[in-house]
Amino acid sequence: MSSISIPVNVETWAKQITDNIAQVIVGKTEAIELLLVALLCEGHILVEDVPGVGKTMLARSLAASLGCKFSRIQFTPDLLPSDITGVSIFNQKTNDFEFRPGPVMSQILLADEVNRATPRTQSSLLEAMEERTVTVDGKTHQLPRPFLVVATQNPIEYEGTFPLPEAQLDRFFLRLELGYPTEAEENQVLIRLQKQHPIENLGPVTDGDTIRKMQQATREIYVEESVRQYIVSIVRATRQHRDIALGASPRGSLALFKASCALAALQGRDFVTPDDVKRLAVAVLAHRIILKSESQLRGRSDKDTIEDVLNSVPIVLEETPEGTSG
Repeated sequence: MSSISIPVNVETWAKQITDNIAQVIVGKTEAIELLLVALLCEGHILVEDVPGVGKTMLARSLAASLGCKFSRIQFTPDLLPSDITGVSIFNQKTNDFEFRPGPVMSQILLADEVNRATPRTQSSLLEAMEERTVTVDGKTHQLPRPFLVVATQNPIEYEGTFPLPEAQLDRFFLRLELGYPTEAEENQVLIRLQKQHPIENLGPVTDGDTIRKMQQATREIYVEESVRQYIVSIVRATRQHRDIALGASPRGSLALFKASCALAALQGRDFVTPDDVKRLAVAVLAHRIILKSESQLRGRSDKDTIEDVLNSVPIVLEETPEGTSG
């Protein structure tokens, strides 16, 4: 850890991490940026994409870059809640019960194919995601910080899956897709992996104390009143849209607010612009809405609908606050 250089601001810190992850992940700068947005806001991420595009490797690369403890849970229908949270086992030597922590007691947790587990098992993550604690046999255990859940699910395979309930979806700070690489990027992947996987030599470029400082710096970002109103107007518009049966909750407003502050900080600004809000709206809000059945039959998607909402809500005029720098 002694070789880690402490950055002077969030932008510099983010570039160190992005450059480090880019040694493993080719051409996914926007996805890495969204990961860092969630990390700064202490939020969790749902990665919805087909197998083989690098979801697991992205989570592993982030954990290695942060110097954090990484755990992976392969969700299956026979997975039990105790397989995630841990169990209390009676120790005959001490004549008492001992807590044996499960894989959730980590800092970066990859919940692979989370929708393959039963609803009961899925719900065992709710306390950890919301409270950063795990309760087993009446005893509450604190999770280490930072704590970030990166959950994956396959959007095209539904047999043998249990769709995430709305309450659980709402606890994911944002949802992202990696997508297939371009031809040039895929060629670069083959070159990099010919002899050795670069993840084997990936080292940390930051530490827990620095992460907490960057999170605190993000909370100091200035948000002008008209930009706050723009966020509220977008979220409220999801509750009135003709294609939406259930709009985003106030948790969605707060998530979009925090994410916009984080994105501004990552780009070296100390104030939020409407473009920050607009850029993040789909990732933050699309998974929080429920479309009407007739809208789904017409082929509408949650992402398309959020884009409609953005087009229907007028963008406020940006006013750079005094005393800020762009």
